[in-house]
Amino acid sequence: MAEKILVTGSTGFIGARMLDYLAKEGEIIRVFLRSESVSGFVPEGVDVVRGSFSDPEALALAVRGVDRIVHLAGLTKAVDEAGYDAGNVTPVQNLLEAVRAHNPTLKRFLFVSSLTAAGPASEGIHGVSESDLPQPVSAYGRSKLRAETLCLEYSADIPITIVRPPAVYGPGDRDVLQVFQMLSKGVLVTAGNAARQRFSMIYVDDLVSGIMMAARSHHAVGSIYYITSLRSYSWAEIITAAQPVLGFKNLHKLSLPKQFVFLVGFVIGAAGLLSGKPPLINRDKANELVQDYWVCSSEKAWNDFGFTEGTSVAEGVAKTISWYRRQGWL
Repeated sequence: MAEKILVTGSTGFIGARMLDYLAKEGEIIRVFLRSESVSGFVPEGVDVVRGSFSDPEALALAVRGVDRIVHLAGLTKAVDEAGYDAGNVTPVQNLLEAVRAHNPTLKRFLFVSSLTAAGPASEGIHGVSESDLPQPVSAYGRSKLRAETLCLEYSADIPITIVRPPAVYGPGDRDVLQVFQMLSKGVLVTAGNAARQRFSMIYVDDLVSGIMMAARSHHAVGSIYYITSLRSYSWAEIITAAQPVLGFKNLHKLSLPKQFVFLVGFVIGAAGLLSGKPPLINRDKANELVQDYWVCSSEKAWNDFGFTEGTSVAEGVAKTISWYRRQGWL
């Protein structure tokens, strides 16, 4: 029997793929959109509720009668800590208050957090697990961790599950696009020690599938999960996956030293504070970029509800680059 599922953040990269996934599964979909958001992308038959996360009446209308909520909405860039809290913490609290008041029989509230809430790993093979003490290294990560803590405070009344994705890539993503644009020109500029760095990654469609597996699993109530690749990857492996598709022959690599990255982050971040606009990079974001091991373990997700990635990096990179080319992005 079809369920009614509320999705926030449906205009984003992951959100758009989530709508496609739920539509194919025959679920009844509701989305919560800001008043200024364009709704032309929303599939036919999707129920649209407009408002802000500071509007109790709109939130009440959004949460009433739904079976599950997938909260994807969030802020990845802000001027300061308060800005991140306004985008990542307060909306979660207001949404949970609306659930408590208007949907006491909700089956699941799935909060999509981030690996940055846990912080980097101390080594690049096994990575962090859900039982490790979180040590975020950025304001964004700290705001996601505060939102997680808030969710768990409501877990006595609301069935909560938290998912922490690592680096997410796939059709529609603009962050990883920058890497492929460099590679297509035979150049790769990285921050920190590129020879040592390793990353957990997940193809967007695998992430969406994993999110919904977690949202439907009885074992997942009150728990945190990494929805991630089976192993971590080096820059060399990412380059190897991209080379046959992009066709570059010679690659010029430049690894920017940590202190230089911090200096750039400090200067651009200071300019952002003066202008009041979120900068592309600041010292805080620089601290994320230079870490050696953004790696996490998928073991708990496999044990509790059988999640495993279905798309290899070689396949996912090929699909992503082909999509970029069709769209004229690459």
